[in-house]
Amino acid sequence: MRASTLFATSAAVITASAQYVGFNAGSTFTDGSAKQQSDFVAEFNRAKSLPGTNGEFTSARLYTMIQGGTTDTPISAIPAAIDTQTTLLLGLWASAGQADFTNELTALTSAINQYNTSFTSLIAGISVGSEDLYRNSPTGILANGYNAGAQPADIVSFIGQIRAAIAQTPASGLPIGHVDTWTAWVNGSNDAVIGACDWIGMDAYPYFQNTIANSIDVANSTFFDAYDATVAVAQGKRVWVTETGWPVSGPQENQAVASVPNAEIYWQDVACTLLGKTNTWWFTLQDAAPTTPSPSFGIVGADLNSAPLYNLTCNNGNTPSSSAAASSPSSVVSAVSSATAPASSAGLNTESVTIATPHPETSPTSVTLSQTSASTLQSASPITTASISASPALSSSQTTLATVLSPSAGGSSASPSASPSASPSASPSASPSAGSCATSLNGEFQYPHLIIPVNSETPNTAYGTQYNGVINPTVSSIFNFDVPADYTGKTCSLVFLFPEQTALKTSAYTFNAQGGMSVNEMSSPATQQTTYATIPAVEQATIGSIGSLKAGGSYVVASQECAAGKTVSYEFVSTGGLDLKYFQNADPSAPIGVYITAC
Repeated sequence: MRASTLFATSAAVITASAQYVGFNAGSTFTDGSAKQQSDFVAEFNRAKSLPGTNGEFTSARLYTMIQGGTTDTPISAIPAAIDTQTTLLLGLWASAGQADFTNELTALTSAINQYNTSFTSLIAGISVGSEDLYRNSPTGILANGYNAGAQPADIVSFIGQIRAAIAQTPASGLPIGHVDTWTAWVNGSNDAVIGACDWIGMDAYPYFQNTIANSIDVANSTFFDAYDATVAVAQGKRVWVTETGWPVSGPQENQAVASVPNAEIYWQDVACTLLGKTNTWWFTLQDAAPTTPSPSFGIVGADLNSAPLYNLTCNNGNTPSSSAAASSPSSVVSAVSSATAPASSAGLNTESVTIATPHPETSPTSVTLSQTSASTLQSASPITTASISASPALSSSQTTLATVLSPSAGGSSASPSASPSASPSASPSASPSAGSCATSLNGEFQYPHLIIPVNSETPNTAYGTQYNGVINPTVSSIFNFDVPADYTGKTCSLVFLFPEQTALKTSAYTFNAQGGMSVNEMSSPATQQTTYATIPAVEQATIGSIGSLKAGGSYVVASQECAAGKTVSYEFVSTGGLDLKYFQNADPSAPIGVYITAC
């Protein structure tokens, strides 16, 4: 059983102060009716009385400050928390624009004025939004059918507005952060949000990672891989686990079976590792009132006071109280980092924010995948053609494009063949070496760790890592790959896969149907700070080329002995007037983009 480096050595420092332990608390029931103060009191008291937990579930995470059915009245969870001495991770809904966020701010400041320190002493932190960056990504846009999120600049602005609003109040100095999927956090386009936060909250659900091996047997390692990826990009900020869990009922997602026994295994493997070591809000105490959603994550069923559906006593002996000493609710949260993925989220209307079914996650940065391996990455969600701008220029303030590496491996009957839609005979233009590997992703392959565009028209602008590959007369893209050490003695082929547009289900591209590309091997890797003016020196010019790019083609650009244990970097440059922008995606039915295959 693999535990995160958080609990081993490197990524974060565990302190002796108590950690917040609680559940996510929506503002409405499953029928849309608003929870009242008495409902929150019952919920908070039940959390404290769960057998096997030593009464340590004494915190709750909210998604909105507004009472259901009102414009800006403070949510009744606040007096309920005061009555039960439950700490709160406050949430202000941030995906409905400035006017609605102003209502959230009004509710927050009204509550501070009304309840004073009896309220502020219970605040664990303040979250500006929930998964807004995920919903702003191609993955989220596809899931919702439109952009239901917020731009990074909006979140940064809202954080500043909260700091100003509470500056001269008893809430001054409380830690402010943002909650999002781990895939949003590893996207360099969202770095400004991390910089503006005191802490970041991570949501992750291995159950939904349905394009890879995702049975309960690998859920523990999948979760902590996501956690470690988030900690690695957190800029030293505290990382809290704000949503995770395993469903007790619902549909099977690839190899992931929703069941009470599996929910208990996930609790033992993940919750019992986290509790008392990092701030954690589990998903969830109850979600089956009055009706049961599918999937359902509730620890208790429709009757709030019924016995838990599974044993909550940790087999490793860990409980919050055994792991950390108690401290005042108003104490500063410890400097532990935590991270996870795709969160549930409420609707866009701040008057009726509830816990919705969590969304599938997307993938992290560098990956080794095969159709039989138990990869820990998730699939990236699709993007529509309309979401890809045909403009050759790049914008430094563009829509969040996470490093959603969507390697979709995992050998399950639910996963289609990973062979690209392109016909092998359609790859004449790249001249492969005699010892080249496959131009399909059926075997082991590497997804790029970074995709860095550089623009000759804006030579001093760093665009950071992107979802999209852009190759046109003024913009080239640099692809970094981390080659595993165990590739020693193997052959590696650099390939470019370019299916027909009609074959794509989870990607899209714009293409002017002319020209091709040449590829340079760089002397050192690109970084997120790389600009056109600071491109690494070329180690080998034109290691390969595609003379005439055709839709439906799969191309071996170059093959050589694998640079095992090293990071390699390749620049793809437009020739013959090529103008191409595509969403890099390893969807098994029609993968698109640059990969390294190994044989």
